[in-house]
Order: sequence, then structure tokens, then C-alpha cells
Amino acid sequence: MFEIRKDGFYLDGKRFRLFSGAMHYFRVPRGYWEDRLFKLKACGFNCVETVVPWNFHEIKEGVFDFSGMRDLAGYCRAAARLGLYVIVRPGPYMCGEWDFGGFPARLLADKNLRIRCNNPEYLAQVEEWLRAVMEQIAPLQITRGGNIIAMQIENEYGSYGNDKQYLAAVRDILKNCGAEVPFFTSDGVDAAMLSGGTLDGVYKTLNFGSHAARAFESLKGVQDNMPKTCMEFWCGWFDHWKETHHRRISAQVAAELKKIIGMGANVNIYTFHGGTNFAFWAGANYFDKYMPTVTSYDDAALLNEYGGYTPAYHKVRAILHEARGIRPGQLPPAPKVQDVGRVALERADLWDNLRRLGGRHESATPESMEKFGQNFGYILYETVVRGRYGANILRFEGVHDAAYVRINGKPVKKYYRTSNRGKKNNDGFTCKCPAFDGEMKLEILVEGMGRINYGPETENDFKGLRKVLLGNQTLFGWNIYTLPLDNLHAADMTKKCAAGKPAIYRGVFRADPGRDCFVDMKGFSKGFVTVNGINLGRYWKVGPQRSLYLPAPFLKEENEIFVFEQEGSRAESLNIGSRHYL
Repeated sequence: MFEIRKDGFYLDGKRFRLFSGAMHYFRVPRGYWEDRLFKLKACGFNCVETVVPWNFHEIKEGVFDFSGMRDLAGYCRAAARLGLYVIVRPGPYMCGEWDFGGFPARLLADKNLRIRCNNPEYLAQVEEWLRAVMEQIAPLQITRGGNIIAMQIENEYGSYGNDKQYLAAVRDILKNCGAEVPFFTSDGVDAAMLSGGTLDGVYKTLNFGSHAARAFESLKGVQDNMPKTCMEFWCGWFDHWKETHHRRISAQVAAELKKIIGMGANVNIYTFHGGTNFAFWAGANYFDKYMPTVTSYDDAALLNEYGGYTPAYHKVRAILHEARGIRPGQLPPAPKVQDVGRVALERADLWDNLRRLGGRHESATPESMEKFGQNFGYILYETVVRGRYGANILRFEGVHDAAYVRINGKPVKKYYRTSNRGKKNNDGFTCKCPAFDGEMKLEILVEGMGRINYGPETENDFKGLRKVLLGNQTLFGWNIYTLPLDNLHAADMTKKCAAGKPAIYRGVFRADPGRDCFVDMKGFSKGFVTVNGINLGRYWKVGPQRSLYLPAPFLKEENEIFVFEQEGSRAESLNIGSRHYL
């Protein structure tokens, strides 16, 4: 049994000090779970923590998938085989720099549904989700002989709201679904966050990256005479596109960790190993502008994105072994990497293939991806305006998040929502439309770059396009093509195009299936890459990330690579090598 008493944590009646590291199973290829967990234990941790993304497990409404990289129970069992305990944070909201904070995109389709509050329709869906999770992990709780010792209610709720009825409802749902281990909440150190996000009778933990003494002072009057826990000690930080890659001095990480341990507090390092936001799973932030997160979730973690040791790993390892009074053993070897070399690519026109790759819908007005049940990817809008029109301004509203406009097949505008800093209407743009007498064909390709995962804008981030006006005239009558782009192999590669135009590239290469490598996107502009049908994630020349991680478990001896290049490149090949450019 795991107990939280006034004088500390107890495990089977004995004092227990929690030294945990965050590592998310869904950001790590399943073939590497055991390697990463072994390195976590070798660092001196006795527990691993993970959040659980609802949208990763429920791709289609009512159908829950816990297989392969989604096998949460299998992950917990892998930890158990190494003698590690597990903390599970099942949501329903998780943040985690993950699309929509872990919520299914379909929740946005119902405009009357309010998330993260005591809304009956929302809570009914939360109950379905938590019941599905608990069916997987209830037998693995320490109360039943397993290794799961605690579960979190919601996540950093005080950063969003103050609905205590909602928090109590989530707690009660978990209990009714079989949760038996202690519950906790986690929030920032601000008094307002603790006021809104905590719940009477539930253990309260904090999230911070420095100034431990001052941080724990915030619990005075909120939770006195109880053990202290930092549930997220931020040893690093994540990256947005157009930023510099975040790093943290290892000596600083070590000094702050020593302070926490010296105070007798418990700690969960966020993150021990960040991993990768494969496919389109990366989320976004919104403060004074829209800020999407990059594909890499390196997070300046103790293990880097591909499982390599960092200076911070070795410093933290020394601290934890001393604190626990245990002797360090031999570490596993560093990851094996390979240089594949240049891969020749054939090129086909992207715009000529879009309708081939999408599903067509007719609509009076532009509608979002969510309206059509599309979770991720791109969406194409087309209409034909007929009549006699003078030169005027086209106005596009509700554009989330990048858009490419063509008039009569000619590119006329490129737009990024990331550029609209501080503007009241942060999701629109205009362009000129020439006079015409007859027909004008208008096409807009929109890329969804990750739904907002933190703050009050989470429930407003519909993907696609809301409205188009020519002058003051609203345009109606649209063909809409939903483009999740999980079928690039269906592209017609005979539809050739000139260098520098938006294109779909294809190549084949041989590789060692036992070694990692990195796809270097130097010379390309913006898009995503798949290898053997697996989406490695987005790239964008603005940085900070230039290469995409290609783990060995995704490789075969002979491999097929596709590049969806939405802006154009003159490249005829790309390099797959042993160096990660981040």
C-alpha cells in the first residue's frame, strides 16, 4: 500500500521517498520503452510518471485503442519488470505540449459543449474515457499487487478555471471506475492557481523549475504539515517554431535538485526523457500570438530525444544515488546511429495530387476540419465566383494556421498565423483580387499546425477556415477536401512538376534496422515526412529544428520515404545521417 501521511510517504508501512522521472510512452517507440526505463532506473529513480492523452487512444468516437505504442498497461508492466513504480495522470486534460491538451478534436465540433467544467454532456464523455483507461490499469494498482501508486485529478486546473464541482466530479468518476490509490492535484505556485486548482481532501503538489523554498512557501495555509512534492521539476523546456532551442546548464539543474532533496521533499523531474511529437501530435501555445510546438520534444531532458546521455543525466545520477544511499551500476551503451547517406527523390506536383488524396464535401460556407470529423492535417477549400467584378480585396477570417491562396491556379498569397503578434483579430489576412468578367477560381490550402494546449484559448482553436469575403460580399458555395494525409502512397508520381514548386517527393533507401538516424531537411521549406507509412512529424525552415528523428524500430532493410513539401524546394535528394540538427 502507498500512503500519504503527515510525516511523509509510506510504502507497505515503511517510509518512502519519491524520486520520479517523467517519460511519456506515446512519445517513445515501443521497442525502446525498456531501454529508456532501464536508463531511468540506472539514474537513481524509483518511479516513472506519465500523462495519458485521450485523443491518442480515441481516434474515432467510442473506439479506444490501447495497442502498440498506445499500450499504457504494457508500459506499466515494463516498468514493473525493472522494479519501478508508476504515477499515472489520466486527465481528462493533460497539457503536455500535445494537440488540444489531449482532448479529442471532436469536442470542438459541438459548439454547445464546454470543456473542463461541470457540464453534464462533457462529463458524460469524460466518464467514458476514464472508464476505458481504468479497464486497462485498475488491475495494476499497488492495492491489487501492481506498481501504480498514485493518480492525478485533471492537470494544472488552477491555470485555467476554479470549478471545484468539476474537480470533485473527476475524482468521483475515477473512484467509480475502480481507482484505489491516492489522488493528487498539481498546480503552479501562484496563490490564484492553488485557489482554483486544488480540492479539499486531495493531496496537493507543485510545479516549478527553481527557487524551491519560495515555491513550497506557497502551500502555507493551503496544505500545512504534510510532505512536500514537486510534481514537475522543470529541468528544461520545450521549443516553439521560430525560437532558439532551449537548453539549461546542467550545474543549475543539479543545484536546484539538491535544494529540493535537502528540504526533504519528493520530486518528479519533468522530463527525464521527452521523446518526439511524431505525426501531427505537437500542440501550441497562445499568449499574444499563436505559437506552435516543434516536432522534437527533447525538452532539454536528462536523456535527449533519441535516448542519449546528457551532462545533466550524470549530475542528477550522482545526486540521486547519494540521496538514496545506493551504489551506481554500469550504464547501458549510448544509442547506435548510422549514416545512410544521400537519398535520391522523384518529385510530383502537390496541387495536382491534393484532390486525389482527400475526401470531397460540398458546403455553403467554409467549415472547419472538426465539422467533417478530421483530426489533423490539411484542408483544401475551392469555389468559383461567376460574374463581372472589379478589382477588390479578398478577406479571409478564422484561418488556423497556415494558408496558401491561388487564383485561377496562380499562387497569390502565403499566410502564417504565427506572424500576427498582438493583433485583435489574430487569425485572418487579406490579399488583392484582380478584376474579372466571367469566372474566378479561388483555392485555399490550410494547414493545421497543432491545437492550443494551454490556457483559455484551448476551446477556440478550430482548424481550417471560417469565412471568405470579396469586398463586402461573403462567398458561398464551396467544395472542401479533407486531407489527413495518411495515404501519401496514393499520390500519382507521374504528375511531375518543376523544381521550386510545392511537391510530393518519394524515395527509397536501404538502412540498418538496428540503428537510429536523422532525416536532414536542409534545402526544404515546410511540410512533413513519412517513412514506411509512419509520420515522423513536421519540419519548417524557420527552425530551431532542422532534422527529424528516425528511430530504428521504424526502419526496415529497404525503406520508402515521402516528403510533403507545401512551399517548394529545388532539392533533388536529402541526407539521412547520424547527426541531429536541433
